[in-house]
Amino acid sequence: MTTSSRVATFFGNVGDWISDRLEPVGAVARKRPVKIPLIIVGVLLVYALPIVNPPLITTPNSDFPNVLFTVTVYAIVAVGLNIVTGYAGLLDLGYVGFYATGAYVVGLLTAYHAAWPFLLVLPVAMLVTLVTGVLLGAPTLRVRGDYLAIVTMGFGELIRITIRNTEWLGGTAGIKAIPSPQSIGAPDGLFQIPHLHWEGLNPLIDLDRSTKFLVFGVLDATPYFWLALTALIIVILIERLVKNSRVGRMWEATREDEDAAEIMGVPTFKFKLLAFASGAFIGGLAGALFAAKSGYINPISFPANLSILFVAAVVIGGSGNRWGAIIGAVIVAYLPERFRELEDWRLLFFGAALVIIVSFRPQGLFPAYNSRRARRAARQAARDAREEAPVV
Repeated sequence: MTTSSRVATFFGNVGDWISDRLEPVGAVARKRPVKIPLIIVGVLLVYALPIVNPPLITTPNSDFPNVLFTVTVYAIVAVGLNIVTGYAGLLDLGYVGFYATGAYVVGLLTAYHAAWPFLLVLPVAMLVTLVTGVLLGAPTLRVRGDYLAIVTMGFGELIRITIRNTEWLGGTAGIKAIPSPQSIGAPDGLFQIPHLHWEGLNPLIDLDRSTKFLVFGVLDATPYFWLALTALIIVILIERLVKNSRVGRMWEATREDEDAAEIMGVPTFKFKLLAFASGAFIGGLAGALFAAKSGYINPISFPANLSILFVAAVVIGGSGNRWGAIIGAVIVAYLPERFRELEDWRLLFFGAALVIIVSFRPQGLFPAYNSRRARRAARQAARDAREEAPVV
């Protein structure tokens, strides 16, 4: 065994050891009387993050609510891409194309060619992105593996280049003055929530800074974060229902062995197309939220390397595990902002960390439950074999 293989095995065993130690805690937390209160408390804490500004979590060199909004949008993207890559096993390197499509539908219909309200444009953007996913997936999902990755990567670039060369879509100048979502109770909102300010470990109420509830302005990103977080929760609930249904099992069968699934009667192309369209639908939602928050979009907002970053989030967190994908999104979106003081070196550290994780923990930090169960069974079988081996 080579040195790199030993290191990889070591990191894999460490990760599995941690997973095994946490499994009893997870079993208790999964019990319904404990699970529901924990979920409610956890969700409320996440909603309160931009108000509380926890000293160790906040980003001192970046606007914390704005960072939280970006992290949440990336988490929505990761959940959508995890359906395509993690559940159905389709490597999509052009996911930024769907993200851009959702954003541009919002820009075109709220500012450039019409003045529709955001809440009306949002479902339209998601439906247009879904149709785009079907149109892309129908001819391309007949190829597999690297060929599919190349085709999807080309799609991402095709969207960006088409926008850049089409004046009807805003061209290179982009679309500006995209209106925010409609505020409720503007200009002061339904009520105002003061932020906390920390002096050491002592929390103080900052009377100079407060958030106007459900007022979407330029200076405060907190309402945008709450909107994106609400969308993420809804996406997770729907995705969970689909994953636990017959559709989820068909995706899993297709991912594990497409030929065997086809022989067993699974219409693999139909379910691959469904996964592709579902992922595109969610990507359009993320793009629409991004456009409404930023107020300005252009082709440079959607570079090809953004697709790679999205895939990295899913792979790092654990492909096939929705919570792993979300944690991966938090890592790729939050850590560079948290350590912005290392501005000249952060991309180097970030890239090195990605290489180490992918090299020594290829199944991701939090792999899918089936993967963990299989590895645990393999280790148990190896221990049983050693115990039963005759002593010479």
